[in-house]
Amino acid sequence: MKKFFKEFKEFALKGNVIDLAIGMIIGAAFTAIVTSLVNDVIMPLLSLITGGYLDFSHLEVNINEVTINFGTLLTATVTFICIALVLFLMIKLIKKVQNIRKKEEEAAPTTKKCPFCQSEIPIDATRCPHCTSQLPKE
Repeated sequence: MKKFFKEFKEFALKGNVIDLAIGMIIGAAFTAIVTSLVNDVIMPLLSLITGGYLDFSHLEVNINEVTINFGTLLTATVTFICIALVLFLMIKLIKKVQNIRKKEEEAAPTTKKCPFCQSEIPIDATRCPHCTSQLPKE
């Protein structure tokens, strides 16, 4: 039994498992944010445009005492499309911000190679400190 618990402890404390758990928790929190954005912001705006809240759950078809609630499916589909659109826009915005940061990090170079000895030297150098060659002006 001790061996079982030891193996379980090693498994549970591996980096991948902990990373997965953290990802799941962050995903759940992110889901709450996106769901709130759709239900509390996007859907009310759509209801203003359409003249009423997009709730089709009351739509149904009765066939021989069996009820087919296609309105619930329709409401879920509209909600899914709104959530997918919000996620798409959020990911696009995140990628844009990441690209801006990458461009800022890609600053002008501070060194260059000596054309004679191929050593790294400061970009403003006029003489190579390694081979003492006079550098051509650029």
